[in-house]
Amino acid sequence: MREQLNMKQTTYIILLSMIFTSCLVTKKYTRPELELSEAYRDVTLKDSTSLAEMPWNEFFTDPTLKDLINEALENNFDLLMAYQRVLAAEALFKQGKAEYMPTLSANLGVAENKMSNQSWMQGLSFEEYSLKGSLTWEPDIWGRITANKNAAKATLFQVQEDTKAIQTALVANLASAYFQLIKADAQIDLMHKTIANRKESFEVMMELKKSGRVNEAGVMQTKAQLHATEALLVDFNRMQKLLENTINLILGREYADIKRSQLNDINTAKSVETGVPALLLANRPDVRAAEFRLMQAFEQTNVARTSFYPNISISASGGLQAMDPSLWFNKDALLYNAAANLTQPIFNKRRNRTALEVAKAQQEQAFIDFKKSITGASTQVSDALINYQAATEKYKVKSDELEALNKAVTYSEDLLTSGFATYLEVLIAQNSELNAEINIIDIKVSKLTSMISIYEALGGGWRN
Repeated sequence: MREQLNMKQTTYIILLSMIFTSCLVTKKYTRPELELSEAYRDVTLKDSTSLAEMPWNEFFTDPTLKDLINEALENNFDLLMAYQRVLAAEALFKQGKAEYMPTLSANLGVAENKMSNQSWMQGLSFEEYSLKGSLTWEPDIWGRITANKNAAKATLFQVQEDTKAIQTALVANLASAYFQLIKADAQIDLMHKTIANRKESFEVMMELKKSGRVNEAGVMQTKAQLHATEALLVDFNRMQKLLENTINLILGREYADIKRSQLNDINTAKSVETGVPALLLANRPDVRAAEFRLMQAFEQTNVARTSFYPNISISASGGLQAMDPSLWFNKDALLYNAAANLTQPIFNKRRNRTALEVAKAQQEQAFIDFKKSITGASTQVSDALINYQAATEKYKVKSDELEALNKAVTYSEDLLTSGFATYLEVLIAQNSELNAEINIIDIKVSKLTSMISIYEALGGGWRN
């Protein structure tokens, strides 16, 4: 009779807990309202097409660069570590989903007992064999398990977006370093050609000195100009080697020769259709990761709220116990136990309230970080657009400047030979021409890298 009463009480508690399940104390996440401008500073965008929606293997047209990116995606150390973080987050999310299920365990035991000779059993000894199973279940009364599961899910999504952000930065950094290496190659080629011309100029000045048209100072100035160009070659060679090391590190390998194209073979024509800033919420992995961090913090606040409410757990165990395993199948060997526990926190040194206050503060930090990521993303797009427009305008101006300087060098050299110009005028014209040629190479690559910056700032690079 007593056993029947206990079973009825346990059943009543279980049914009561089911009713409480509809009385969740947690809240549902909603995206916060954010005001987003329709323009990137002075650049108003009329269409919603975004470079970020273009896969990287379509955005980049150089086949050699594509091969390098593919290699980096397979071997880059940072990306490989990010993949492992995703696997860890997936495991934690699976664990969160499994918390709804009861815990089931089995135990097989053998015990040998010998009583004291001074006890009432006077040294009695016996063996005991048992086969037991136990089940424990915690109903999600207040939504704590659901909140923990949602937090793990948000963490998984955040880690996945972080991985995409790493890939975006990886593609952009590798492409930028690749174009910088091509620029160094072009500058080295320019230096070799210039040094050859400087040597010819030095020979000409030596002949002019013999004929009395220039003096020793003019010869030494020309020689100094030659050595200055040779020094520039040393700098560009150093830069070339450093860039090769950088690219090999990005590729996750020891030093090897880097295959690359020539600057004149690179296509710089690309339509800049960036889309409106609101698309950053959908395209930028780091912005999406920041929102998932906010969601995770929000769910942790839900978990902290549930700690103020009673914790209910239901357990049951049963099995077979006898002094001989052959007696297990006797009905008298059956044992069982069922229990329901309710624990209400009353005073625990303010731990629950502290946990809730900390969770709320961390949630507010995550919200601020989310707003900061959106603002920073919009600023990066604006900066990239400004740099791209400046490089485009400057390239045209510098091209006109170089054309004029080429003519100036030709005229001054002809006039020097005819005796109507000084060696100083020739040196000035030649130095100005060299600086303009270096600048042209630099600006051409700046235009390329600014396009990459726009692509990265809009969240491009993680779509294959």
